[in-house]
Amino acid sequence: MRWSIRIARVAGIEVRLHLTFLLFLAWIGFSYYRWGGPEAAWQGVVFMLALFGCVLLHEFGHAFAAMAFGIRTPDITLLPIGGVARLQRMPDHPWQELVVAVAGPLVNVGIAAVLIFLLGQQLAWEHLERLNQPGVAWLAKLASVNIMLVLFNLIPAFPMDGGRVLRALLAMALPYGRATQIAATIGQGLAFVFGFLGLFTNPMLLFIAFFVFLGAQQEAAAAQIKDISSGLPVAEAMVTHLVPLPPHAVLDDAVEVLLRAAQHEFPVLDADGRVLGVLTRDDLIAALKRFGPHHPVVEVMRRDLPVVYSYAPFEEAFRRMQECGCPALPVVDGTGRFVGLITPENVGELMLVHSLRPRELRPAWRRVAPWHE
Repeated sequence: MRWSIRIARVAGIEVRLHLTFLLFLAWIGFSYYRWGGPEAAWQGVVFMLALFGCVLLHEFGHAFAAMAFGIRTPDITLLPIGGVARLQRMPDHPWQELVVAVAGPLVNVGIAAVLIFLLGQQLAWEHLERLNQPGVAWLAKLASVNIMLVLFNLIPAFPMDGGRVLRALLAMALPYGRATQIAATIGQGLAFVFGFLGLFTNPMLLFIAFFVFLGAQQEAAAAQIKDISSGLPVAEAMVTHLVPLPPHAVLDDAVEVLLRAAQHEFPVLDADGRVLGVLTRDDLIAALKRFGPHHPVVEVMRRDLPVVYSYAPFEEAFRRMQECGCPALPVVDGTGRFVGLITPENVGELMLVHSLRPRELRPAWRRVAPWHE
């Protein structure tokens, strides 16, 4: 995630801290300082660090549960609004997703249970109303917040864990895509409720409503991609009508292709048709400003893009594109020769056509034309 720094690595999982989190800590310290001076400010910051330690353990609960099913978690990022565990892929079966989704809240249940035991059951909900005030029992506040995290995360709306629990339960009886659409619709409905209540009560509900609404949209789109890509090879989804650039091309040659073919990605191939790199439109424009039109393309092209095979599952290619944040993925045949590209625009068009076509018809865009110059 952009604007984040790595602070640790645990069990092969990077723990990252978003820079806005530091601003959040500064705001907490200032709020406590106004109530009780420097000592209170220090206590407030330490409490928030402890709270986000619980959030981090929550995310590790998801990560370790996913690891049990062979799903890697590259990183966990701490944000002012909570934590995000980026799983390499979604679980293959609904019951696996249910286990992964429930694992996080169960961690908070365990933390709250231990704290309540240490407190001798001296716990009151009023602690939640006074989180920004010093003088409230530190462990009591932490126990109360962990209970609140459990209840909040079990709201049946994406991107909270409750939305994933709901989808997993629905997917045990319905197709995955349909289960996601139902769960997303419920989540968006709850977002409208939160937003309406926020207008008259707590403005924080407006932020939560926006967060939930976007989360539901993203999950629906991801489910649509999974539905489209089921059994679909890369060869049936890639862009094939492309104008390649030779190794000796200069930026002006790419500009000519850009204007003539409205092409945004330019594969650079050697004499045998093998991929040397890919020049993107953004890189082209930046290089033109910096170096001028006669600068060699090979010095500004992307060389680090992973290559996928045309017979590989499209779902795997899309996952690799998400993991690396790549602007395009070169596609090669069994001999290593370039045959096409997978691009974000290509994926978007694939989703659009899939949503419009009759389900029983095989569309023309699935018929693959061989790549040629």
